[in-house]
Amino acid sequence: MQTKLIDFNQFDTLLDDACERRIIEAKNVLGKEAIILSHHYQRADVYKHADLTGDSLGLSRLASQVDAKYLVFCGVHFMAEVADILSKSNQISILPDLSAGCSMADMADQSKVERVWHEISEILDPDKVITPVTYINSAANLKSFCGKHEGTVCTSSNSLDILKWSLSRREKVLFFPDQHLGRWSGYKLGISENEMQVWDFDEPMGGLTKEQIKKAKILLWKGHCSVHQMFQSQHIIRFRNKYPDGIVISHPECSFEVCVNSDYVGSTDFIIKTIKKAKSGTRWLVGTELNLVSRIAEEFKPEKKIIQFMSPTICMCSTMARIDPQHLAWSLENLVNGKIVNQIKVPEDDAKFANLALQRMLEIS
Repeated sequence: MQTKLIDFNQFDTLLDDACERRIIEAKNVLGKEAIILSHHYQRADVYKHADLTGDSLGLSRLASQVDAKYLVFCGVHFMAEVADILSKSNQISILPDLSAGCSMADMADQSKVERVWHEISEILDPDKVITPVTYINSAANLKSFCGKHEGTVCTSSNSLDILKWSLSRREKVLFFPDQHLGRWSGYKLGISENEMQVWDFDEPMGGLTKEQIKKAKILLWKGHCSVHQMFQSQHIIRFRNKYPDGIVISHPECSFEVCVNSDYVGSTDFIIKTIKKAKSGTRWLVGTELNLVSRIAEEFKPEKKIIQFMSPTICMCSTMARIDPQHLAWSLENLVNGKIVNQIKVPEDDAKFANLALQRMLEIS
């Protein structure tokens, strides 16, 4: 007898404790057939069920290495796409809630990037002088665009290496969708401010003159992370005035002013490792997503490390938080029932060229 798809309505009002029991039961039944991957920013009541955790680069690697049939991704849409692209043909990538997206990724789409490429071609030949680099926080078709145009992908862990490689091949880089990561990476490589120009995709020719485009080494897409833009240099000044011995660590998606006033800047994985290696009793101001900060604050409390969130305003990755215990339990129980819900499948042509761009990134890294 054929089993039926379980409707989400049965889980929508289910209490978290009941969800937790059902997630554990489903995982026990599925065994090695299913593996749960979770990003560091994921909410605690979901993160606790993960088999594998990491930042975008770490999870990209893990997605290409695991053997489970089902890859249940507790993150956002572009991460599940990466898992589908890098995994084996017989593996299935699942996103428990399809509304878990990324506002930064949505700031760049294929039509806008294609239009930029066309506009630049009125001044110079982009395929001869520009390497397109997309942050991993982007749709699969933009990774595919980079693959087709001999570009690549980067994460906050490897952006410096990727920029070095890109500029060694061609004289310019089109970096999208996060201007802040691109700017900080360029700054760390010694590229001057007027050699990095912001391309406003809502303006003809990005709002730039021909001379600015010709002189630029990096064209920065006018995009940002809605969480990391909340942090301001005044938050750091207030912290340093109150705690002169305190240490500030920030994610490179923060503004340049925040990064340049921090003691350390790096990816989520870098932030965790840096604080872990620090002396006991140290005090930290952390400029990244709230779920991660709260988690490591608890983790390192026994070492008397005091870890606080940079902004006085509560801000978290609301789209990633849409993966809740209810959606996770629903997707796992459907797998137990022989049904696949919310499979993420990248079209074959996009997957082919996106994989090319991602493999370049992994080789460079």
